[in-house]
Amino acid sequence: QVQLQESGPGLVKPSQTLSLICSVSGASITTNSYYWSWIRQPPGKGLEWMGAIAWSGSADYSPSLKSRTSVSRDTSKNQFTLQLSSVTPEDTAVYYCARVRTTNWGLGMYEYDSWGQGTQVTVSS
Repeated sequence: QVQLQESGPGLVKPSQTLSLICSVSGASITTNSYYWSWIRQPPGKGLEWMGAIAWSGSADYSPSLKSRTSVSRDTSKNQFTLQLSSVTPEDTAVYYCARVRTTNWGLGMYEYDSWGQGTQVTVSS
């Protein structure tokens, strides 16, 4: 059974870079046909997909966040990471990592099958 666990600082100052790690157990992040995603939920709002990294190592980003977001991975540790630069209080949210099974990512043919529990990140001075 795959398990995902987010980790990182709970408080980040404005203008700094937010960095989170998702540690994966029970499955390899290099397994074919899976993407590994970051999603967030600001208080009182819906879920927002931020970006993902494929089993191949290629990354895909939300157009609205692409200029500030980077998703990378460490296959030796079976982890993938999120970096969000130039944060503001509007980036305050619960951040989730998730596994996504896909048959055709570009055509939107995918399903989320595993989620981390989420981690609260607050942006404040």
